[in-house]
Amino acid sequence: MKVIGISGSLRKGSFNTAALRAARDLAPEGMSIDIAEIGDLPLYNDDLRAEGYPPPVERLRGQIAGADAILFVTPEYNYSITGVLKNAIDWASRPPNQPFEGKPVAIMGASGGIFGTARAQYHLRQMLVYLNAFPVNKPEVMIGQAQSKFDVDLNLADETTREFVRQLLVSLADWTRRLQAGRA
Repeated sequence: MKVIGISGSLRKGSFNTAALRAARDLAPEGMSIDIAEIGDLPLYNDDLRAEGYPPPVERLRGQIAGADAILFVTPEYNYSITGVLKNAIDWASRPPNQPFEGKPVAIMGASGGIFGTARAQYHLRQMLVYLNAFPVNKPEVMIGQAQSKFDVDLNLADETTREFVRQLLVSLADWTRRLQAGRA
């Protein structure tokens, strides 16, 4: 099962990108998680799209289309997802052949606050409804007070959090198989 992971943070010391790397290491047997690059996407401009998708956008759209499922890992900025993640979704979701259609999705996020990206994740879920993607409902992985869950090298050190991430990935694998069986 091929999963494409997308971090909504470009920061070198990002807890969210670190959580995505941890997920890659915690994936259940038979699941691989490739990490998409979104930092090189231009700002969305429909005039630019009318001339053809820029190569970084083509790459991202191909990664999403070629994946069995998607794992979003998002920080929370101003009670919502980051601009860079919104930009990536806006680019990837344009017609033709919108690649989020029917895709199973898992969401998690890390923040320094106690709510652990809850509001951002709910906004992302609203977007996924429009894109006709199918998010896993539970478990919800909201890594609050992230600075206490990662070590100085940005390894996810908190075993309880690691277990929540494992459970989310098992749920994503099960959900993906159910959706694929329904299409057969």
